[in-house]
Amino acid sequence: MTEPAPGVAAAIEGELRLLDPLVRASADLLGQVLHPDYREVDSTGRHWDRDTIIDLLVSGLAPGPGTASRMRGIHLADELVHLTFDTEAKGRRAHRSSLWRRTEAGWLLYYHQATPFEAAPGS
Repeated sequence: MTEPAPGVAAAIEGELRLLDPLVRASADLLGQVLHPDYREVDSTGRHWDRDTIIDLLVSGLAPGPGTASRMRGIHLADELVHLTFDTEAKGRRAHRSSLWRRTEAGWLLYYHQATPFEAAPGS
């Protein structure tokens, strides 16, 4: 297996940081990973901006991220990486898609979307 391109590796590292409970509890650490123009559509269809998602995560009221699997990425452009992966937490599953942008501060999460799904029978 080959190593991912540097941008993809940086985006994966950032995504894994966002799964860390210590990062999710710190507005400062979240601010180091989320782009100033960050937007999200969660698994219920609700829209979030950077400030409201930071407030929600730091409050501890957001559900835990659970575990991630099947994470992979591709460069869409020199300064843009697309990641896809699945998460599972307390029996709830979601397909996830993230766009990461390279900035002067490094790779930052620009957009994230989650779509709930149920496991196929027999899987």
